[in-house]
Amino acid sequence: MPKVMFVIHNPTAGRRNAGKLWAVLDCLMDHGVSVRVLETRSGGHATELARYASRSGADVIVAAGGDGTIAETVAGMTGSAARLGIIPLGTANVLAHEFGLPSDSKALAVALTSAESVTLWPGLIQRADWMRLFVQMVGVGFDAHVVDHIDPGVKRCLGRGAYVLQTLRELSRYSFPSLRVSVDGTDYHAAGVIVSKGRFYGGPYLVAPDALPVEPGFSVLLFENGGAFSALRAGLLLPFGKMPHLSGLRSLRASCVEITAPEDLPVQADGDSVETLPVSIRDAPEPVRLVVGAGSDIPAAFTLSPLPAEHARYQENGKMPGP
Repeated sequence: MPKVMFVIHNPTAGRRNAGKLWAVLDCLMDHGVSVRVLETRSGGHATELARYASRSGADVIVAAGGDGTIAETVAGMTGSAARLGIIPLGTANVLAHEFGLPSDSKALAVALTSAESVTLWPGLIQRADWMRLFVQMVGVGFDAHVVDHIDPGVKRCLGRGAYVLQTLRELSRYSFPSLRVSVDGTDYHAAGVIVSKGRFYGGPYLVAPDALPVEPGFSVLLFENGGAFSALRAGLLLPFGKMPHLSGLRSLRASCVEITAPEDLPVQADGDSVETLPVSIRDAPEPVRLVVGAGSDIPAAFTLSPLPAEHARYQENGKMPGP
C-alpha cells in the first residue's frame, strides 16, 4: 500500500465526473490509504503541485483530470522517485484508454495501489522561449484549429459532442494551408499533422497502430489531402477505427519532428491549444512509471515491471486489503 498518495485534481476537467473522483478516494481511504488532495487553480498549476508532492515524499502522485492535467503533473515529477497514477475525469481520457485502465471506481482504486507499473515516455514540444510536455499527441492543422476555437463552456456541457459541433462549424472556415514538416531531417508538405506517442486519438479511437508510448519515438501521421471533404471523411472514419486506412494518409516513425510553416498557425497538445508554429517535437529526457493493476487491459507490448524492492513493503500483493 502506498505510504503517501497525493491527488492533483483539476476541478474544471472533473466537474462532470466529481462523483467518480470521490468514489475512488472514498474507497482508497476506507482501506487505509493516506490521501492528500491538491486542487489546481489555473493552467500550469498541476506542475507546481506535482513538484510540491515530490518534495513532500509522495510515493504515488495521481493526476485527476484530463490528458492535459496528466501532462502538467508529469512535468512536475521530473527527477522524482514517485510513480504516476491516473483518475481519468477529462473529456476524452485518451491515455487511460491507451493503457486499458478500468473505468469502475473500485477497480480503479485497486489499480492505484498496485505494485505493478509500466513506462510512460512523454514527448516535449518547444519553441525558442517555451516548452511543454505532452503524454499523447500533438496536432497541427484542422484538428488544432477546431481545438483553438472551441468554447470551454460548451465543452464542459457537451463533452466530446462539443468537438463534433465545432468541427462542423469550422469546415467552411478553415483554409487548409500547406504545412512544412521535417521528419528526422526529411522534408514533407501536408495539410495536417498528428505526432502521436500513443495509438489512440480523441478517446478509444485507433489512429496509429504502431505507436508505443512505453518507448522513445513517435508515430507521425501526415494528412496529404486538404479540404473540407477530406477532413469530414477522416472524422467519419475515426469512430470506426478506420483512420489508418484513410486515403492520402502517410504514416512514419520518427524521433524528431519540426513543423515550421505557416507561422502562427495554432498547435494543440493533448487536446489543449498550447502555442503557434513554428515548433519542434522530441522525446522528454526521461520517462515516468505509470501505476497500473490487474484490472487494466494492458497490451502485450507494454511490459509490466514490479515496484522497486525498496518500495515493495508499502504493497500488499498489489491488492486492496479487506473485502
